[in-house]
Amino acid sequence: MTAIPQILIAALGNLPMPLTRHSLGQYVLDAMAIRLGIRMSSDRKGIIGQGIVTLGDTPVSLILYKSKSFMNISGPSIAEVYRTSVKSPNTMIVLQDSMSHKVEQLSVKLGGSANGHNGVKSIISSLGGEQGFYRFRLGIGERGGTDAANFVMGKLTPHEREFWTDEGLDRILEAIEIVAQKAAR
Repeated sequence: MTAIPQILIAALGNLPMPLTRHSLGQYVLDAMAIRLGIRMSSDRKGIIGQGIVTLGDTPVSLILYKSKSFMNISGPSIAEVYRTSVKSPNTMIVLQDSMSHKVEQLSVKLGGSANGHNGVKSIISSLGGEQGFYRFRLGIGERGGTDAANFVMGKLTPHEREFWTDEGLDRILEAIEIVAQKAAR
């Protein structure tokens, strides 16, 4: 019998600004915790929950985490949870917003640069340059002529919120199952 893979899911966002495009990762993590029945609790540096769940046919030990620090400086608290839990970069998934992807699009990427995302830059820096973790890039669309800061701080539409708690969350859970299956090998 193989061991149950343990996966850390760290969500990027700004706690004081829920329901904004920039906090989409944390919005999705909250929806995931509710759907999977994982109770979240607050500690000094973040909000964390853990549980063994079955995704598809795959049992997975999930650690869900969102930092209380602002996104651009959330790396140290995420790195601390990483070092005390999974310890292998390919068993960490970061949920992040992405202006490079269409609204309601999920793009899964293992490793690589931060691609200009300051929250991901903070994580890479706090992990001593380690880039080999998964990024689940959640599409928020292009900003058009809008200032980037104003765009990401804009509210998610009711349709976007519904999508990421329903069909979008289904896609994310399917992708987590694939990551867990790879980790179990």
